Amino acid sequence: MTTEPSRAAWSPWRRATVRTRITAGVAALTIVGLVLVSLALYVVESRRIDRTVERSLLQELEEFGGFAQRAPAASITGPDAVVLAFLERNAPDARESLWAFPGAGTPQFTGDADLELQGSDTFEDAVEDLRGTGGARTIDVAGTEYRLVVQPVTDGTVTAAFVVVQDVSAARAELRSLLTTYAIVALVVLVAVTAVAASLAGRLLRPLTDLRETAQSITGSSVAAQDLRTRLEVVGHDDVAELQRTFNAMLDRVEEAFAAQRRLLDDAAHELRTPLTVIRGHLDVLDPDDLDDVAATRALVTDEVDRMSRLVGDLLMLARSVRPDFVRRSPIDVAALTAGVLDRARGLGNRDWRLDGTADVTVELDAQRLTQALLQLADNAVRHTGVDDVVAIGSAVTGDRLELWVRDTGTGIDPAVADTLFERFARAEDDDAGFGLGLSIVHAIAVAHGGTVRVDRVDVGARLTLVLPLTVQSRPLGVLAE
Repeated sequence: MTTEPSRAAWSPWRRATVRTRITAGVAALTIVGLVLVSLALYVVESRRIDRTVERSLLQELEEFGGFAQRAPAASITGPDAVVLAFLERNAPDARESLWAFPGAGTPQFTGDADLELQGSDTFEDAVEDLRGTGGARTIDVAGTEYRLVVQPVTDGTVTAAFVVVQDVSAARAELRSLLTTYAIVALVVLVAVTAVAASLAGRLLRPLTDLRETAQSITGSSVAAQDLRTRLEVVGHDDVAELQRTFNAMLDRVEEAFAAQRRLLDDAAHELRTPLTVIRGHLDVLDPDDLDDVAATRALVTDEVDRMSRLVGDLLMLARSVRPDFVRRSPIDVAALTAGVLDRARGLGNRDWRLDGTADVTVELDAQRLTQALLQLADNAVRHTGVDDVVAIGSAVTGDRLELWVRDTGTGIDPAVADTLFERFARAEDDDAGFGLGLSIVHAIAVAHGGTVRVDRVDVGARLTLVLPLTVQSRPLGVLAE
């Protein structure tokens, strides 16, 4: 029953900005600290005042005791004469008065005149109570606190009293003045600390504000490519700077994913337009009464649909190549992998298949992806070779790199297209069988392993080599050939 009201009570605080919360928190801690200091100051100074009052009273008693012992030698006899003589010879300290209460007669005092004490029954009653035994007592006269000590002097028949009075309220008034000054200084300090805290909080949270504004700029209903190229300026090496770097890295991945999606749509629209146009054209001129025309059109449409299915499959594979789980590594015997690819490749065509050599090493790789890449290179080699040409597969370790290659003795690669060979839809002039995505897939698989594909210079034919690191390396997502 109390949960909702409690949440409602905290809702303004929850709606406050982080800067406001930090500033309020610093101000609250400062207030608590200043209050604790003032309390400590009050307690310490109060105890110091009490000790000072007690020492002053004891000091006067000691001086009076010494004087009383020397009084007979100075021909000062009698209790009344002793206390009166001491008053004549001594001056009290500030906020202090010395009193002589003779056995008979009017009390006398020295020091600042205190009319309240002179006519106070409370004061006289306290002195009378202590005249016989002596001692100290605290009294309150008209709202003023006094601390007094009584020292009786008697000769057996007459008892006089020497009284020392300290104005405790006057001493504490100085403490109150000190605390008032402290409160003013504390208020100034509080204002200054709050202002500095607000300024520092704003500066420290400015990167987070930039991060929020950047995130808002790219989370609208329509995201433009230029919005994704926005990056935060990273300054420093603290936690906020690390958050900025992480956010920039996230934007890199989002931008690449966005670009990959755009490329997929562009590529699909570009390549699907032709087969759809062909299908539409043949269906428009189809004679439904001509069975031969229907059969021919059906075969053509089926072939075009199959081509579109293969195209979509290749494009989806390229799109998935930017995902972290595109490559699933496990320890692989490279020699067995190389020999296994050669065995599978023999079914691609009647060629002089050879094994150039194998690397006797175990590396963490994705065997299925590498087999797919090497078979794609082998299929590409078959399309550019004749029956008597050599197609060889091999692997070797060179330094800290693993190389897997496919070479052939066919028509070779035109140096003019070598730089664009792995781009999407790039095809040689004599290649009409594919879409130009096979080598792009090979390149994507190599990049996903942290490596690349290289076109080697050979005297006869062509040689394409996958160059992979021997150790597992992370690679930025989506680093593919455009």
